[in-house]
Amino acid sequence: MGKRILLLLVILALVFAFYAFDLNQWLSLDKLKGGGEQFQQWQSTSPVLLGVLFFIFYILVTGLSLPGAAILTIAAGAIFGLLWGTLIVSFASSVGATIAFLMARYLFRDYVQERFSTRLKVVNDGVEREGAFYLFALRLVPIFPFFLINILMGLTHLKTWTFYWVSQIGMLAATIVYVNAGTQLVRIENLKDIASPELLLSFALLGIFPLLAKYFINWLKRRRAAG
Repeated sequence: MGKRILLLLVILALVFAFYAFDLNQWLSLDKLKGGGEQFQQWQSTSPVLLGVLFFIFYILVTGLSLPGAAILTIAAGAIFGLLWGTLIVSFASSVGATIAFLMARYLFRDYVQERFSTRLKVVNDGVEREGAFYLFALRLVPIFPFFLINILMGLTHLKTWTFYWVSQIGMLAATIVYVNAGTQLVRIENLKDIASPELLLSFALLGIFPLLAKYFINWLKRRRAAG
C-alpha cells in the first residue's frame, strides 16, 4: 500500500508541475498556430533533439492522462511532416498509453476487482476471450476518450503486451488523419474541422468490422459443429 501511495503522490506532483510550469499552454490550437515559425526554426537547427523532446513530452502527457493528445498529434504533423510525425506519434502514444494502463492497473485494479468481483466476472471473461478485438474496435473509434480507454483496460485482466500492440495498430489510422491535418495547420480553426461526423462514422464502421468478423467466424464454427 505504501508504494502505491508513493506512486500516486509522484503522479500528482508531476501533474501539478505540468500546470505550475505552464506547460499546458502548448496544448492549445491557438498557441500551436502562433508558434509555427519558432517550431520550424527549432526543426531546422536541432531536428533530432526536437524529435526526442517532443517524443518524451508526448509520453508525459499521455502517460499522465492529461488532455491534449489531439493537439500534440496535429503539432507533430506541422513540425515533422506526415512521415516522421506519424512515426513519432504512433510510438509515443502507444508507449504513453501503456504507461497509463500500467499505472491504473497497479494503483486500482486489485481494489476494483475485489470490490466488484461478481459484477466484473462477465467482463473479465469477455476480455480474456476477445479483449484484443474489443480494444481494437475502441481504438478505431475516436469518439471514445483516449485516456479513458487506457485506464479502464488497466482495470481488466488484459495482458500488457496485447494492450500495447493492439493500441499501436488500432490508433494508426486516426494518427495519420490528425498528423496529416497538422501539415495543413493554417486551414484548421478547431478540432471539429478534422473530426467531422462523416469521418467519425467511418472510424466507427472500421471499429465494428473486426467484431462482426469475429462473431461471423464463431457462427460458422458453431454451424459446422452442429452439422
